[in-house]
Amino acid sequence: MQAAAPDHATDRPLDRPSTLTVGTVVWLASELMFFSGLFAAYFTLRAAATGPWPPSGVDLSVPVSGLFTLVLVLSSGTMQLAVRAIEHGRLAVFRRWLAVTLLLGALFVANQAREWATLDFRVDSHAFGSAFYLMTGFHGLHVIGGLAAMLVLLLRASDRRFDAGATPSVEVVSYYWHFVDVVWIGLWATLFLLK
Repeated sequence: MQAAAPDHATDRPLDRPSTLTVGTVVWLASELMFFSGLFAAYFTLRAAATGPWPPSGVDLSVPVSGLFTLVLVLSSGTMQLAVRAIEHGRLAVFRRWLAVTLLLGALFVANQAREWATLDFRVDSHAFGSAFYLMTGFHGLHVIGGLAAMLVLLLRASDRRFDAGATPSVEVVSYYWHFVDVVWIGLWATLFLLK
């Protein structure tokens, strides 16, 4: 009986996602659970409300919030263009698209701050106010965290040694940014559109 030939196919390196990518996906799954809890709390409060929902005195500007939702969605596109640029080693193009993404995200946060300052209800006005400020506040903190991560990438990109080898860290920030954008679409639809 002859011995079987060794399987050399296993000698090749496997094409696996990096530990950083896997860790990020697991972390984003936990963030998804966190926001799911916020949505569950909102819909529980809504179901238990005895009066109209949202209560009288809640005047949210759907057109303005819709415009800034579009700004945030566009920032996902510019972030993806930044990822493509770094994958192809085009550092200057990467920096430009990342800067545009940062600007769009900052505009979104500025609008949220303006909105909070001008609303006629507060966090302690009613259950809707509590849910609104909690949900938009946590989302805003996540957006600010994404902007901070992009700023770090932009600072790192000022070093000429920053090249296509940095793609995994850029991709991880892009996963996070896309996640934040998708969560906002759900929040916007729930808080601003669903009556």
